[in-house]
Amino acid sequence: MPMFQRFLSDRQGATAIEYGLIGSIIAVAIIGGFGAMSKELTNVFNTVTNALVTHGQ
Repeated sequence: MPMFQRFLSDRQGATAIEYGLIGSIIAVAIIGGFGAMSKELTNVFNTVTNALVTHGQ
C-alpha cells in the first residue's frame, strides 16, 4: 500500500506527459503552418519562373 500511495503522489511523470503534449501541439502547429505556406511559396516560384521565361525570349 505505501508503494501505491507513493505512486499517486509522484508528479514527475505528469510533468513529462505535459511537456510531451506541449511539444506535440507545437509540432502540429508548425506542420500546419508549412502546409499553408507551401501554396503561397509555390505561387511565388511560379511567378518568378514565368517572369524569367517571358523576359528571356
